[in-house]
Amino acid sequence: MNIILLSGGSGKRLWPLSNDVRSKQFIKIFKKEDGSYESMVQRIYSQIKTVDPDATVTIATSKSQVSAIHNQLGENVGISVEPCRRDTFAAIALATAYLHDRMKVAVDEAVVVCPVDPYVDDAYFQCVNELYKVAETSDKNLVLMGIQPTYPSEKYGYIKPHMSNDGVKAWAFTEKPDAKKAAEYIEQGALWNGGVFAYKLSYVLNKSKELLGSSDYDELFSNYANLRKISFDYAVVEQETSIDVLNYNGSWKDLGTWNTLTEAMEEPIIGDGRMNDKCEGVHIVNELGIPVLAMGLHDLVISASAEGILVSDKEQSSYIKPFVDAINQQIMFAEKSWGSYRVLDVEEGSMTVKVTLNPGHKMNYHSHEHRDEIWNVTQGSGKTIVDGMEQPVKVGDVITMTAGCKHTVIAGDDGLQLIEVQLGAEITVADKKKYEL
Repeated sequence: MNIILLSGGSGKRLWPLSNDVRSKQFIKIFKKEDGSYESMVQRIYSQIKTVDPDATVTIATSKSQVSAIHNQLGENVGISVEPCRRDTFAAIALATAYLHDRMKVAVDEAVVVCPVDPYVDDAYFQCVNELYKVAETSDKNLVLMGIQPTYPSEKYGYIKPHMSNDGVKAWAFTEKPDAKKAAEYIEQGALWNGGVFAYKLSYVLNKSKELLGSSDYDELFSNYANLRKISFDYAVVEQETSIDVLNYNGSWKDLGTWNTLTEAMEEPIIGDGRMNDKCEGVHIVNELGIPVLAMGLHDLVISASAEGILVSDKEQSSYIKPFVDAINQQIMFAEKSWGSYRVLDVEEGSMTVKVTLNPGHKMNYHSHEHRDEIWNVTQGSGKTIVDGMEQPVKVGDVITMTAGCKHTVIAGDDGLQLIEVQLGAEITVADKKKYEL
């Protein structure tokens, strides 16, 4: 089975756990059997592999998310990187061309496209597998998963059944209606459009030639910023008459807000949180190393991270986005392919960062033009390479790099943790030049 997972967005409605690099799908909030926690993308990926261990999974995403994907899923997952945002049709066309040109998937093979962030059980991916099989054998151009509605939602598009002129049952797609119209659609047997669909590669490659002027991966990638900006639903689904639909009647939740996310949490507290017996409907998610105490509260979410602290009525938490948009600060936490970093302190002319490298991993060999750096090793062991000179490092060692100095650090088998102090009049993410080692 070939699957494209669409992984985009900044997840601002789940601030302060999410930011421009750490979207909601990377937040580790779902408890596993061993007591550890996993993210939405990890959960979805493992569910796919449970249903089909040989599935070819490609994640369509932005460059800013690549490191987090490698951190959480490893290096072997396929990634189709969008150079910039051009809406879902361009992203899906590019990922389809990636499958054909890079992964050598034949044009007559099927592929299923899924969002990366629904909260579903394994039955969902059994339906996805069935969707794939139908797309491979059906004479229809597009096979959609229709989700059985539980209420007249205004958040989703609807797939409506109707009779064609020759008396054959057919399907039509409509965008998000108001609540009254949604109730009418449900009465007529309409299903939610959950953004899950399947097709043969040739179908979207031909659509790409028609709407974007090319189906070649290299051409699409190099000209991506100039491609037509249009959604897949509008460009393809709403215009298509050759559609088949599979009905999914199992568990399905869109965890886009704190209100819906807390409904899926198996426990009310993650991290160092406490509450007294007068609290009802309270959830605490705390990533800081200090305790959070709640007393006599009702229907609240409390979330604390390096990005900030949220205390909100659960229903009101859905309206967080404009307030987060007004917050202008650098990213305080991010997962990288080699580990993670957390900003501890920012002052005029300096920044202090806690850096954690996973066992055997290393940073890029790089330099900075406008800042000096000092590494203080606090845990683990490894080695550094500074201007070509290699030396082992252990707890207590201090390494100093002046501006323009090439450097990297490599963790040993026990991992490596260090405190990095950056000093300079201009400290920015852009001030980084990479080199081959």
